[in-house]
Formats: sequence, C-alpha cells, structure tokens
Amino acid sequence: MRVKICGITKLEDAYAAIDAGADALGFVFYDKSPRYITPNTAKELIAKLPPFVERVGLFVNEEAAVVNEICSFCSISLAQVHFDAKPSFYDALKTKHIKVVRAEKKDDISKFSDEYRLVDSFVESFGGDGKRLNLEWFDGVDTSKIVLAGGLTSDNLAELKGMGFYGVDVSSGVESQKGVKDREKIKIFVERAKAIPAK
Repeated sequence: MRVKICGITKLEDAYAAIDAGADALGFVFYDKSPRYITPNTAKELIAKLPPFVERVGLFVNEEAAVVNEICSFCSISLAQVHFDAKPSFYDALKTKHIKVVRAEKKDDISKFSDEYRLVDSFVESFGGDGKRLNLEWFDGVDTSKIVLAGGLTSDNLAELKGMGFYGVDVSSGVESQKGVKDREKIKIFVERAKAIPAK
C-alpha cells in the first residue's frame, strides 16, 4: 500500500517520513491551513530531498496558472486538487494531478471512478481535521484506484485490511499537535500501512 504523509512544513519531518518508507510527501499551498507552507520554503525544502520521492502540492480554489507556476517553481511532481474545478482547469494544468473527492455521502465516492483519486471526508476547512469516513460506504466498490484519507491513525489502519485501497494519506494522525509531525507516529503508521496485504 502506498503511503503519503501530508502537511510537511519542515525538512526533519520530510526525512522522518522518507526514512519510515513513505512514498509521497504532501505540501499544503492553502494559506488558511495550519500546515500551510510558502512556495519559497517548499522550494528550499524540496531541493534537499533525495530522488524517487513523490512531491505532492495541495491546492484549494486556485487558477490553473497559479498551480502551474507553484509546481514548476517548487519542483512539485503531482498537484492535488481539493476543489471542484471545470474541465478547462485540468486541460490547462501542466503538472500531473489527482482529484480529491470530499465525500459527504456514499454516492460521492463513485465520482471519478475511472481514474485514480483521493477520497477524504468532507470538512469545511478542506481536510486535516481527522474526520473519518464510513468504511461501509466502500462495500462492493472497486477501491484499487482510491487513496483513502480522513481520520486515519496507526490504531485504525487494521480496519482497512482486505479492502484493497491503492494508498492512504495521513496528516493529523501522525502529529503531536496541529501542524507538528511526530517522528515515532510516522514510523509506526508507515510500518502498519505497508504491512496491510493487497486485496
């Protein structure tokens, strides 16, 4: 199972995630988030990362030109789009992207079912609040292209066993306080996520 650690703001947190075996790091370019990172800081941090680490930029209500500019400037490899955007927005993106489904009900999780997507629980603040999704919503659903987010911790990962998710995305579940990552929590989370067998 692929693992993304989101809300990275410090180099030591990035390396804690990489050392633990995370596949991707998330950088939040949404200034209302406690995990917000400026493009300048992100650029400096990303320049010090080793190769073969996916660098994901999280965007909320931005124009495609702004997303392109930040992704190019910071060497972001994947844009995570946390808002409902028109087809013209995606057509204008120059960076590979993943759409986010902010699910309020079971039917929501079938959106974009023909492509890889991230499914998170709906919260007004666009994620990072630790709100869990109802796992029963995924009964009978092909989850092989879904990255699951929302309220995940090392203590509840075992509930995903046999469900076949492509990956998991965690932020608050590996923090000691909002916006502050905990090295030991990251280590345990990644270990347990990677131990979940494929469906």
